[in-house]
Amino acid sequence: MGQDRVSIRNPPTLAPPVGYSHMAEVRGGKLAFIAGQVALDREGQVVGPGDYRKQAEQVFKNIGLALEAAGGSFKDLVKITVYLLDFAHAPEVREVRDRFVDTHRPPTSTAVQVSRLFRPEILLEIDAIASVE
Repeated sequence: MGQDRVSIRNPPTLAPPVGYSHMAEVRGGKLAFIAGQVALDREGQVVGPGDYRKQAEQVFKNIGLALEAAGGSFKDLVKITVYLLDFAHAPEVREVRDRFVDTHRPPTSTAVQVSRLFRPEILLEIDAIASVE
């Protein structure tokens, strides 16, 4: 993220975050809103049925492709929302996420457990917002 257009902050008045940032202030650039991505490959086939780690890897690859299409990269992420069928698998998803995002300046983040997603073999979905130049 361009230091001049995005400020990642963690106000001392809030509890210290673990693995995410409390806020991202965007000045300039353009915002790219990435629809919820799931573990579908280019042909629309599910990658990693039953495997949170493999599905997370495909989801982040898809987010990377969308970021690239917008003229950005993972360094431009300012917000992600993670939807999981089973929150017990959040550590696996976070481990994969940390291979893609800047862990020293992580994007703001929300994670929720949901009762179902659009197809029964899909275990997680992630949408994102980026500020690209």
